[in-house]
Amino acid sequence: MSTQPKTFLTPEQYLEIERKAEYRSEYYQGEMFAMAGATREHILLVTRLVSELDHQLRDRPCEVYSNDMRVQVSPGGLYTYPDVIVVCGEPRFEDGHLDTLLNPVLIVEVLSPSTEAYDRGRKFQHYRGIDSLAAYLLVASDRVHVDLFLRQPDGRWLLTEATGREQAIELPFGCRLALRDLYEKLDLPSGP
Repeated sequence: MSTQPKTFLTPEQYLEIERKAEYRSEYYQGEMFAMAGATREHILLVTRLVSELDHQLRDRPCEVYSNDMRVQVSPGGLYTYPDVIVVCGEPRFEDGHLDTLLNPVLIVEVLSPSTEAYDRGRKFQHYRGIDSLAAYLLVASDRVHVDLFLRQPDGRWLLTEATGREQAIELPFGCRLALRDLYEKLDLPSGP
């Protein structure tokens, strides 16, 4: 039995394929990975996050992007599509296509049972290498629960969590997310 060797792609090859593709794929160290579909809860949470952040940041020099904006986490390493991205100040892009952001200040991932371990672990490890990143927000889609990691001046990350519809989370650039609004119309339990 023979085994087919893996074909590794350069970041340039990945971007060429991805920009023509019908479906989105992430890239990590030479390989492309197709992205799975989302649940109703996931879609509603992303929509509410984009809407709320865009509304609160409208008068500030910030832009909010949904999950169609790609982020280059490390050159040649990881290209990914976070669920929500905020950039404050002048956005920087990898090239003239303006579809691969380099300087997010906030990345939001809406968690699903199948992605939660990766988003909390290895993916967050990669994201911490982005110099501009000040905050990483994890939003559960199977329960009312939000974790906010804030980069401290000494480089450590501080965790703040909110559990329950009566709570809210304060983001570093003057935004406040009330969990009752975020989880409105979603019949989910509260809890860690």
